[in-house]
Amino acid sequence: MKKKHARNAVRSTGPAPIKSAARPKARPIAPIAPERPSHGYVVTQPVRGSTVAMDLAFVLTRDEIYVPVAIRKPEGDGPFPVITMGRGDGRGGFPHVQTQVDRLAAMQDRMIQRGYVVVYLNYRNEIPHLYEQTGQAGNLPDDISGGDNRTLKSAPTLDSDDFIAIIAFLKTLPYVDKNAIGAVGVSHSGEMILKAAAQITLAAGVAIEGASHEFLSVNTGPTAPRKKDEIQYQDIEVVRKNADKAAAMKRIRKIKTPILHIGRNQDHLQGIFKLAHEWMLEAGKDSTWASFDHPDHGFPYIYRQADGSYRPDPVQRQAFDLFMDYFDRHLKRRRASK
Repeated sequence: MKKKHARNAVRSTGPAPIKSAARPKARPIAPIAPERPSHGYVVTQPVRGSTVAMDLAFVLTRDEIYVPVAIRKPEGDGPFPVITMGRGDGRGGFPHVQTQVDRLAAMQDRMIQRGYVVVYLNYRNEIPHLYEQTGQAGNLPDDISGGDNRTLKSAPTLDSDDFIAIIAFLKTLPYVDKNAIGAVGVSHSGEMILKAAAQITLAAGVAIEGASHEFLSVNTGPTAPRKKDEIQYQDIEVVRKNADKAAAMKRIRKIKTPILHIGRNQDHLQGIFKLAHEWMLEAGKDSTWASFDHPDHGFPYIYRQADGSYRPDPVQRQAFDLFMDYFDRHLKRRRASK
């Protein structure tokens, strides 16, 4: 989004330097102020090769920008359980979301046929290492502008904060079962589920090759093991030696969401995927581990072939069935117990 520039703007050279002795004392942080009501703006578009359209929605985030999501639902009024989907870092805006839905339409159709609302989400691009430097962002009351009622921020907003805002928006939709929302994510999106689960509770999460180096405070600096430019954390014991367990366990202990971790046997970050599971178990959390042998990163996401056909290989079918059965047990059980 392009910034709007004020007309006749006056260039400022900044205030005169303040002598150290005259610096004002830091004010205490004000209590957190309420957020604005969650909402979105929706445009409906068809999906190639499918009878199920997608609603493209702009969703309000905590710092009052809008992020794009694509929502597809079964016929009827619901309420339906929900599965959100994401992959990697946020990028590309609506064109990225539309492209991903187009590529995953056949897979999503099968999820919708099982009775789920499916949401492909996007979020802002991650600021490297900011997660470990800042806490959760919140809104502060405006004590600066003299009654302009601006929304002030307590900290920079993270991509995981955008994810949490999207979950809040989904809970406002009349056809959504707000107690049966799950999430699946590949790579950084898998880690983002863990980050969010340390703040909110989902019905279930599936982290596919979750690159959780920030969540586990794993060393990725110059001394991290590498082959050429690629970090090598295939061995869980190497990861264990390079992670800050105290910081990681502090986050893990806040998790109440059951998590299925799906690894890939030969992945260069396999040790990170597995350590997240092991430390969750050590903290007494509901964590499940599965790993497969497949050449492709993010293999459980089944994209349409070049000719438009849906042809998952046997390992992809097995992984897809595994995580969908996992969602059935956790999301549909919540609905049945009402």
